[in-house]
Formats: sequence, C-alpha cells, structure tokens
Amino acid sequence: MMRIALGIEYDGSAFKGWQLQRHAQDTVQGAVESALSAVADHAVRVVCAGRTDTGVHATGQVVHFDTDARREPHNWVLGANVNLPSSVAVQWALRVDDPFHARFSARSRIYRYLILNRPTRSSLLAGRATLERRPLDAGRMHTAGQALVGTHDFSSYRALGCQAKTPVRTVYALDVSRVGELIELRVHANAFLHHMIRNIAGVLIAIGRGEQAPEWAAQVLAWQDRTLGGVTAPPDGLYLERVEYPAEFAIPAPGPLPYLAGPLG
Repeated sequence: MMRIALGIEYDGSAFKGWQLQRHAQDTVQGAVESALSAVADHAVRVVCAGRTDTGVHATGQVVHFDTDARREPHNWVLGANVNLPSSVAVQWALRVDDPFHARFSARSRIYRYLILNRPTRSSLLAGRATLERRPLDAGRMHTAGQALVGTHDFSSYRALGCQAKTPVRTVYALDVSRVGELIELRVHANAFLHHMIRNIAGVLIAIGRGEQAPEWAAQVLAWQDRTLGGVTAPPDGLYLERVEYPAEFAIPAPGPLPYLAGPLG
C-alpha cells in the first residue's frame, strides 16, 4: 500500500460542506472520492486536513489516501480532474511516507475571509465574498482583532454545537487589510473551532461599522459565552487558504486565486 497526498481547491457554493453525509450526496469529499476511485479502480477513502462547512471554499485543502494502485503523481492529478466537476480541482499529488497524516501532521492552518464592501452586489464575486453594503473601517477592525492573538479560550467564538474537546486555541496572527472595495481578514492559528472564523468576522464587522467599540472583541473573548457574542458571518467569503506541515513532508504551498493576487495574495 502507498500513501498519496493531494492538494485540492474548490468552490464550496454548490456543496453541503466537505464531509460525507447520509442525507446529502453533494459533498466535496464525495466528489473527490468518486473521482479517485475511478482512477484507482477501487474504492478510495480520503482524510482531509480540515472539514469545511456548506458554502466554504478552499485554495489549499490537503488530503491523503492509501492505495495499492500504481500511478504516477501526474496521473492522479489528471485522472482525478477528468472525473471531478469544474468547481473542484486537484492541484498536485505526492507520494508520502506512512507517518504523514493530513490532519494530525498539520502544524497550523490559515483561513482567509473576504468582504466586498460596497453598496451593490457583484456578479463575479457572488458566493465568493461576503457583501457588506455599509462602510467598514478596516483599520478599526484590525486593531480590535489584535486582542485575539495568542493562546485563549475561544468559547465565545465557537458554534454552540462545536464538538472540540477544548476551546483553547493559539492564534499566531490576525490581520485585516483593505484594497479598494475588498477587505480581507486573514487568521493563522494552530487549529480552529467550528464557526470560529465566521464568528470572529461577525464581531469585527460590527466593530468596523461603528456599532461596537474596538474593545468589544476582547470583551466577547473574556465572557467565554457564545450567547453573548456577535452574529455568525455568512460562509461565502471563507477560504481554507493553507495547511502548514513539517518541512520533511515537502508539502507544496498553494498559490492564490487570480482575484486574491496582488496585495491581498
């Protein structure tokens, strides 16, 4: 048996999230496993670095699977992409040693949340950025977000139904920047809780609109109570951008999508 790692990007708009579900056939995992099974000529089950929710996208999802099918890396890429819908694409394939695990070998993850801040909707970014029609102060949002950097109990920023054993996470960096009409929230952490980024975005958007003081982000964190936090922002603008691994695994770094290039890339 060989272990193969893959880098995958996808537009999550049409999917019921990453994970296979009994009541939903249209999941990213289902599409990927179906495509790989056709290439391997046997049933393939993949393990991902991070499960994403309905409507959430990825530019740097990483998975692994075990197979006894002998294929060159480029054959896994080409064969999978032939069998995948246009909204999902395998970017690279790499044979890895058995100790590699897409989830448990990961050292950190980076998520990106895009906000289109203008009065009118976009036909090109529909489903790919969250529309906020009211003016936002990105500098104010960035300042507020610095209270979340470090190791904290993020109970106020996780979903009520989150099943993680501990709410403690370490955020290495949190940055909010603006280029034209696009505002980017980018968070780098060792791991994330369910809805953590979307709840952070909801708090920072309220602060950016001037509805709350910048200190509110720290207050919400200190309460350790989700019911006292802000609204959960929509999934449209959320991307799993990158998963970082120890250097010995030689996992390729993903490149930005075209509309994320430049200062936001």
